[in-house]
Amino acid sequence: MDQVVKMIIEYDGTNFFGWQRQTKSRSVQGDIERVLNRIFKREISIDGAGRTDAGVHAYGQVATFKTAIPMPLENLKRALNNFLSEDIRILNLSFESEEFHARYSAKGKTYVYKVLNALDRDVFTSHYAYHYPYEIKEELMLEAISYLIGEHDFTSFMASGSSAQNPIRIIHDITLNKTGDNIELTYTGNGFLYKMVRIITGYLLEVGQGKILPQKTIELFENPTRKYTTKVAPAEGLYLKEVYYK
Repeated sequence: MDQVVKMIIEYDGTNFFGWQRQTKSRSVQGDIERVLNRIFKREISIDGAGRTDAGVHAYGQVATFKTAIPMPLENLKRALNNFLSEDIRILNLSFESEEFHARYSAKGKTYVYKVLNALDRDVFTSHYAYHYPYEIKEELMLEAISYLIGEHDFTSFMASGSSAQNPIRIIHDITLNKTGDNIELTYTGNGFLYKMVRIITGYLLEVGQGKILPQKTIELFENPTRKYTTKVAPAEGLYLKEVYYK
């Protein structure tokens, strides 16, 4: 009897062309499906909670698949991790109800964006944080953040090419933590538009640098335009932290 299995996955996105399976390039979904096909000796497709772009990382991506499981889940997890490359790891497997779906059952997500705010770049974090060597004022960023929280039309923070029919999203919380030269921006919301977190991050950094007034955020909701949000923070600083189902 087929059962729905939920996977929680972490991966280093540096050497992947994103989450979604590709015909000629390496992807996280493609790598996991190949290993599942090898274990079960049949073709298995997995559905992710969302797509991450090339270079984006994940602490807690979620995916589901459906098949008969002739072994304890702990054994399956061990087999998957033995066959997967070192930049992907399955953190947890669990059985879910027939109706559960990694994407359509999700209620919200948390992303983390990491910035190295130092004059000199660090070769050891070049694939894991955005090097931003300009002086910024946290109080300006925090003021802009206060305007971003809530339910808004985020058209101004959506990249072209988005398939979203509705640009309305709710951001529940954005936190800014600075430790030495390291900045972490944590975003929690009911959903995010294409490249929305990276666009907001680029915008907030320019606000912090004094290039854009924090109050401009209000205008961007009232009169959507990409004129002030053209800077997109690079993929390597972004991490999908968690997907929520309750």
